[in-house]
Amino acid sequence: MTNPINQLIDTYISAWNEAEPDRRRALVDEAFTAEATYLDPMMSGSGAGEIAAMIGAAQQQLPGHRFVLAGSPDAHHGRVRFTWRLESVDGGAVVAVGHDFATVSADGRLRTVVGFLEQPEAAAA
Repeated sequence: MTNPINQLIDTYISAWNEAEPDRRRALVDEAFTAEATYLDPMMSGSGAGEIAAMIGAAQQQLPGHRFVLAGSPDAHHGRVRFTWRLESVDGGAVVAVGHDFATVSADGRLRTVVGFLEQPEAAAA
């Protein structure tokens, strides 16, 4: 049996890696509620459409990179936290590490995501 939180976060990471706009929007719709919000030190978005566009803009700024889940999500009481790495696709060099904290709606989708970023050498310390 698939863990619903693991599946949700896998879909979230897939949305960040999806280059095709219509497929990315479908993944965002699957992972986020229509009124969801996203906030990190570099960008923010409200609503599924704005979040999908924000991800597309981030991809344009980070060509040749992919997001990879680092470990398993930790969840309880409608909240989840997880760590990801931004890696180069041609060698896997880690260029950033993020820690995301989210709330999950009653329908099992993300309602809010707040991300914190660090340099990869800080994550290893």
